[in-house]
Amino acid sequence: MKRAFTALLFFAGLIGVWHLLAMSGRWSPVLFPAPMRVWEYLVSAVEDRTLFEALGVTTRRLMIGYLIGVVTGVPLGLITARFQWASDTIGVTGLGLQTLPSVCWVPPALLWFGQTETAMLFVVVMGTVWSVALATDNGVRNVPPMYVRAARTMGSRGMHTWIQVILPASLPFIVSGIKQGWAFAWRSLMAAEIYVTILTGFGLGQLLNFGRDLNAIDQVFGIMLVIVLVGLLADKILFSPWERFLHRRWGTVNA
Repeated sequence: MKRAFTALLFFAGLIGVWHLLAMSGRWSPVLFPAPMRVWEYLVSAVEDRTLFEALGVTTRRLMIGYLIGVVTGVPLGLITARFQWASDTIGVTGLGLQTLPSVCWVPPALLWFGQTETAMLFVVVMGTVWSVALATDNGVRNVPPMYVRAARTMGSRGMHTWIQVILPASLPFIVSGIKQGWAFAWRSLMAAEIYVTILTGFGLGQLLNFGRDLNAIDQVFGIMLVIVLVGLLADKILFSPWERFLHRRWGTVNA
């Protein structure tokens, strides 16, 4: 409760500072809106269901691309951790591609797939898969060797050691990688929605871009706030509790 109250005071202070800066007259309202203008836009977007529809489209795209990235990235990480040849080839390639900003995948996606949903999913998958693969590889390599030696003295060999010992022990690190992959997927999708315009549905990134085209700074700020809020809620509700539980379960955090 104390932490929630502290966070509430902090964000209230931020809004207060934002209001004072907007009212100072140093910036044009066209370039720097007051909090009330942004709030009015969000209320109108909720009333005409524009915001809900955009959020639904974005969530659908995110979940499909993210799940494909996770399902592909975890096995890749396990393979690169298991085989040296895979680490020297796939692992090095993944490390290089991980440093590539997600927006760089938009031009080839448009050339290969055109203005389609497939182009957006491609960008999301490429922004997710390498992050998850590298985190999985790192998690497996950080498993204490004592676990493996103890399992082998009790007769564990081959795939049994991997499935029953190494994979469970590396699970907290894999979950951390999946959480990181979600952050990359979210940013990748926003980049894709800004640059890829299709008629099958307008997401949050496209609403953000429309605000820029219309010089509607209140819409731009409002959608940015929604994007930040969705990211925070996903972390606090979905990933952080799961991550903390696994770290406590496996004793990988300090008491």
